Amino acid sequence: MATFGTLSDRLTETFRNLRTKGKLTPADVDGTVREIRRALLDADVALPVVKEFTAKVRERALGDEVNKALNPAQQVVQIVNEELVGILGGQQRRLQFAKTPPTVIMLAGLQGSGKTTFAGKLAKMLEKDGHTPLLVACDLQRPNAVNQLQVVAERAGAAIYAPEPGNGVGNPVKVAKDGVEFAKQKQHDIVIIDTAGRLGVDAELMKQAADIRKATDPDEVLFVIDAMIGQDAVNTAKAFQEGVDFTGVVLSKLDGDARGGAALSVASVTGRPIIFASTGEGLEDVEPFHPDRMASRILDLGDILTLIEQAQSAFDEAEAAKMAEKLATEQFTLEDFLDQMQQLKKMGSMKKMLGMLPGMGQMKQQLDDFDEREIDRTEAIIRSMTPGERRNPKVLNGSRRLRIARGSGMTVTDVNQLVQRFDQAAKMMKTVARGGMPNIPGMGPVPGGGRPGASAKRGKQSKAQKGRQGSRSGNPAKRAAENAGIAGTPSTPTGSGFGLGGGQAAPSEADLAELQKLLGKN
Repeated sequence: MATFGTLSDRLTETFRNLRTKGKLTPADVDGTVREIRRALLDADVALPVVKEFTAKVRERALGDEVNKALNPAQQVVQIVNEELVGILGGQQRRLQFAKTPPTVIMLAGLQGSGKTTFAGKLAKMLEKDGHTPLLVACDLQRPNAVNQLQVVAERAGAAIYAPEPGNGVGNPVKVAKDGVEFAKQKQHDIVIIDTAGRLGVDAELMKQAADIRKATDPDEVLFVIDAMIGQDAVNTAKAFQEGVDFTGVVLSKLDGDARGGAALSVASVTGRPIIFASTGEGLEDVEPFHPDRMASRILDLGDILTLIEQAQSAFDEAEAAKMAEKLATEQFTLEDFLDQMQQLKKMGSMKKMLGMLPGMGQMKQQLDDFDEREIDRTEAIIRSMTPGERRNPKVLNGSRRLRIARGSGMTVTDVNQLVQRFDQAAKMMKTVARGGMPNIPGMGPVPGGGRPGASAKRGKQSKAQKGRQGSRSGNPAKRAAENAGIAGTPSTPTGSGFGLGGGQAAPSEADLAELQKLLGKN
């Protein structure tokens, strides 16, 4: 997650320096704690939170649990991880629903914090779970706020109650109260009240929010805060807690390049849990907040659980079983490949998904260079083929490939690369489907690979042969690079996993000759 990029880098570098130590001395611990303190302060974490956090880490790091550990560096990482989970709120807290519908959820926060957009995101998320939310437009001060909520509601496919035009016209307290009654009449089981904000905390804002709370008696009051406001987050949160009080926190704009101090401060300072994190501008870009998973992301330990949940929501089990059968019977075609890409796109940004893998913080440049449009380009090429060509790519001669390139706005080289990589991927998947281990290009033979049941001759190896066995590095990126060197291939990938080159791949002489020949005929 981009928000914690700098903090994550600083902490990872600090722990890397510990790995060379066989045993940690008090001086080592003090040095580590000092670096952690600097990293947190640079990330705009509130000073009281930093003091308490580092004191706990130091106390535990000097205790017996580290001294007796086989790997002190790993033990310190574990301590920091556990303490991070603590200041982020400990356990995940879900929305509390009313015993008798409708459940009333009131949103509060400063102007520009993302309340209106979050209202739409929350409505869409709740609709997926079978609820029937109603959005109530109570921000009657900000210009066009009511119109904005109407647009958001339409995009989310949610109902809206907006009897007043806004722009300074109407009584927000009456609208909120009437909105709850309207929801009861129309049998909406959830009411989401979007309230007004101000550029700063003032008495008028607090009075209006407090009056709406009193009139509607909400089951949840969610304080929406911009993750990019840094140290001000704590003061703003305290002011809202005293003036209105809230039951939970929503962190918005976590996809920005902020330093993330708000996330690490608000829950600890207010004692209120973070319930949701908004991670992008799309209505799907919101997720329940898990303190343990967020701590793992910050420490570059990955977030596999969230990745699995996203995959489960995007992929159909029946379709997956059908696809597995096709792989096993060697019937996987480019049409199936296109279907798989469609499901992959439902999961959201590829960069975000890749960023959830452990250790990806060390491959930041590769992630930054990844072009999300590669999937769209590959899709364009496949859609330019006829159904017969998708089912049997072997019929793709030169003239067909030229037609496909023109139809998709790509080059013949791009089409060639897609077909070539699809063939390689299909062979690998067939091997896996049969229970074997594939030979991955650029990495040499995979240990235990080859045909299932085939016996390997094991004789004495020379030193040169042993040197060519492959890397045993625990770092996947380093292992791939070293194995690529052993196999005599460049360690830098020459194309993307979706069949296209890096965007600037030069066509071969054979391609150019073929293209000229074909153009000459037209």
